[in-house]
Amino acid sequence: MKLAPVHRAFAKQEVEQLIVHTGQHYDFELSEIFRAQFNLPEADYQLSVEASTNAAFSGLTIVELDKVLQIEKPNLVLIYGDTNSTAAGAIAASKNNILLAHVEAGLREFDKSIPEEINKLLSDSVSDLLFAPTQTGYDHLVSIGRKSDSFLVGDTGYDLLLQSQAKIEAQKPLLDKWSLKPNNYVFMTCHRAANTDKRHNLEAIVEAILSISSTIIWPLHPRTKKYLDTYNLWDSIQVDHIRLVEPLGYFETQFLLSNAAACLTDSGGIIKEAYFHQVPSIIIDKQTEWMEIMEDGWTSIAGPNKQKILDGYSGLRSPESHNNKLGDGKAAQKIVDICLRRLSNEF
Repeated sequence: MKLAPVHRAFAKQEVEQLIVHTGQHYDFELSEIFRAQFNLPEADYQLSVEASTNAAFSGLTIVELDKVLQIEKPNLVLIYGDTNSTAAGAIAASKNNILLAHVEAGLREFDKSIPEEINKLLSDSVSDLLFAPTQTGYDHLVSIGRKSDSFLVGDTGYDLLLQSQAKIEAQKPLLDKWSLKPNNYVFMTCHRAANTDKRHNLEAIVEAILSISSTIIWPLHPRTKKYLDTYNLWDSIQVDHIRLVEPLGYFETQFLLSNAAACLTDSGGIIKEAYFHQVPSIIIDKQTEWMEIMEDGWTSIAGPNKQKILDGYSGLRSPESHNNKLGDGKAAQKIVDICLRRLSNEF
């Protein structure tokens, strides 16, 4: 999703592009469906790396990416977000002395027990071009001495949303499919390992949503589904007001989110998208890097805590204003322009 707008912007400049899929998102619903919806070409390299730990996955991915870079010898490598693949790409590219650009740079949760935080730190430290989606992210990069390498461009997710409006609005039949009324249900996601892999956290979240009377639609991440079954929670959520569905594509997700009254999530992407749609959200994680959304009053942190989730939900209201602090919908073009200038040795 982060790649799609940038790929389109580079294509308009007739720049040769190669896509490498590391295999980190191995389910069709989490990978191929998005490629198809965004009309992206198939990956030029499909690594299909599998490993049981974050460190093992990262190490194996570095090795495989190094092989690709030795063959292709690109002028520029772009990495996106904060996944293990992001950090592996950063290390592989920097070790090969290839110009490296990090899209979604500068964000911090200041907790190194979170795998994504380690990935953020590693990626930013070796990248040559740092594209920050928020003022907070940019300010952090400046504070650590990276001002000359850093650019405040906005969030590419907003670009994608604006480019996809017609296809999003075409998903209206989903309301009838799941018996939903606009502005009268809660959209929910839960997939972070800190929530799914810890029984007491997942139990607290489940207990909270069982106590919410509003209709809840919950697309289930494969990991979440696994642990609901492992912890014998599956039967407890088979109730009328909870709609459990398979993972959704981008357009379906955006339509359901845009028509929701509220959102419960531990996903940074969904927090942003709820903000784009002006839907208030409650974060069922202990922290967030999207400080601008909190400052604007559109989200708050409850964590995996039953009472805090219920308190947050009962007091949830849409703020009177929306300051649109995540960009102007032109982030991808700014990224492409800066990369091409750098490749032309303009700075």
